[in-house]
Amino acid sequence: MLRNIVCGLAIAFFSLGAAAESYKMTLSGASPSGLWTMIGVGIDGAVKDAFPGSTITYQTSGGGLANIALLDQGKVELGIAHDAELHIATLGAKPFRKPITNLRAIAMLYDWAPMQMVITKAFAEEHGIRTFDDIAVKKPPIRIAFNKRGNITEYVAVEMFRAIGVSLDDIKKWGGDVIYAASDEQGDLMKDKRIDMFTNGVFVRTSFIVQAGDAVDLVLLPVSDSVIKKISQELSVAPFVVKAGSYSWQPTDVATLALSAILVVNDKMDDKVAHDLAEALHKHIGKLQGAHGSLKAITPEFLTSQKTVPYHKGAEAYYREAGLLK
Repeated sequence: MLRNIVCGLAIAFFSLGAAAESYKMTLSGASPSGLWTMIGVGIDGAVKDAFPGSTITYQTSGGGLANIALLDQGKVELGIAHDAELHIATLGAKPFRKPITNLRAIAMLYDWAPMQMVITKAFAEEHGIRTFDDIAVKKPPIRIAFNKRGNITEYVAVEMFRAIGVSLDDIKKWGGDVIYAASDEQGDLMKDKRIDMFTNGVFVRTSFIVQAGDAVDLVLLPVSDSVIKKISQELSVAPFVVKAGSYSWQPTDVATLALSAILVVNDKMDDKVAHDLAEALHKHIGKLQGAHGSLKAITPEFLTSQKTVPYHKGAEAYYREAGLLK
């Protein structure tokens, strides 16, 4: 009898311990508002549901490049980074001084942030520009706004121009200008007709593009297969098609490239912790899907679809258990 009581208490104790398990971690994102903040809310909600009492605290940062450095140094447990950022980190390319090879994926978060080359219709017609590649041929005096220096979308855009044989100095030599501006400022510059074109890697129908299109007639320039292939190989970003009608002024499909975002950790993270994170995101995927309208497309299979860096062993083990990886 006594033995049964002791065994029962032991079982209850260990069950209570498992049920009471919780995690306190910091997630390094980007700005204090915007999509990555909402992704942080979704991740926090999923982990809370799976492990009551847990808290995933969102920390602002300079973005994916900064997050990679923080993870490499063990200063945060979780970080969000774009595929292109992770790729250049593994190569040790600028701004990194050496290859960063100790990062591992927990889950893919999105892969639908296309590089959008938006030009005013008036300027495009005046200079005979129908495609992105035409800029290299026509050499127009174009005023272009890139995202702020250090932002990965600025980096990718510059590489795309290089792929068509155009440097930023070339643009200035043609009588044009190069401006660095955040997304909303790009929209304002376009509405005020202070630029002829902007380039950014954001979701289709992001508000600043829609609002700019309401004020000025715009064109979304298609990118050639050769540029898409070159940049895909060099930066580990994927081809993407902006479907016809995504904007009222865009009647046909437009080919380009898209950035992906990945939840990453240091490879020193305990296997069980990584396993539990993957399990939380899978079993409570609704928290991610509900965090922002653009995340509704996330599926269980999508969580395992990135190929830029290896999955953490613990996360990989869970996904295999769940039948999401073979």
